[in-house]
Amino acid sequence: MGDTDGGVVIDTRALTKRYRGGQLAVDGLDLTVPAGSVFGFLGPNGSGKTTTIRMLMGLVEPTSGTARVLGKPMPRAARSVLPHVGALIEGPALYGFLSGHDNLIRYDAADPTADPRIRRARVAAALERVGLAAAAGKKAKAYSLGMKQRLGLAAALLRPRRLLVLDEPTNGLDPQGMREIRTLVRELASDGTTVFLSSHLLDEIEQVCTHAAVMAQGRLLTQGPVADLAAGARGRLAVTTPDPGEAARVLKEQGVGDVVADGERVTGEVPGRDLAEVNAALVTAGVRVRGFAVERASLEDAFVALTGEGFDVAR
Repeated sequence: MGDTDGGVVIDTRALTKRYRGGQLAVDGLDLTVPAGSVFGFLGPNGSGKTTTIRMLMGLVEPTSGTARVLGKPMPRAARSVLPHVGALIEGPALYGFLSGHDNLIRYDAADPTADPRIRRARVAAALERVGLAAAAGKKAKAYSLGMKQRLGLAAALLRPRRLLVLDEPTNGLDPQGMREIRTLVRELASDGTTVFLSSHLLDEIEQVCTHAAVMAQGRLLTQGPVADLAAGARGRLAVTTPDPGEAARVLKEQGVGDVVADGERVTGEVPGRDLAEVNAALVTAGVRVRGFAVERASLEDAFVALTGEGFDVAR
């Protein structure tokens, strides 16, 4: 890795951004992104994720604190750092009247360090990589949202990158487009690129990320390997039964909190008492119990436990 400190690709210390009028967008952020990770930057819209990314990319000056990217201070070292970073922030800026291929030619030509002799080969490889080779000749304005996102990714991948920064890369995509982007992120990571991915979708982070940080209202709540974050939360008690209404009533009587019935599935917080007694109470009340288990906590459970608020988990 050379110029990164001990395998850390992004490192912030007390990074803070206060806008005029005193609003704290990012408040004392200490973030550590290990090299080779797919790092999920998670939080509801308005939690400070995009402002953080803009500071990391040198687009916004921090009010206080420091940010180091690839071992160098930002925004001071932006000119030496950014050629190694591919970024897709707030949707790609595309020329609608040009084809996908010609958009990338123009992007590549704007890079003074790119060798023009192999420009066409580079563009063809980037289009192939994101699955747009067949649509390369179509005008960008005729592209679907998913195709536009993929073209933006292709632009970020014209050069080999050590770090890829993606801000809500699957926003507005259909499930197929989401799957394609996730597969691409996994492939890039397996090639050794560190991917920093912001999202407000928990299942996206859970499916594709090795590490994550959780933001709310400008503050960092927690960070670490995804498996550890979920392990920190308690699982939920899940009862499968054809008698959900009765089961929900009995569980509440047994001191189970946050009881939710959904079809034949009734879930609730794990009570602080012997689960065998809870099961016996269900059976005594005549509830037909087909399944009774404590389910492993998901990242969603961890998030709700941390923030005390729900979260947009739209698929």
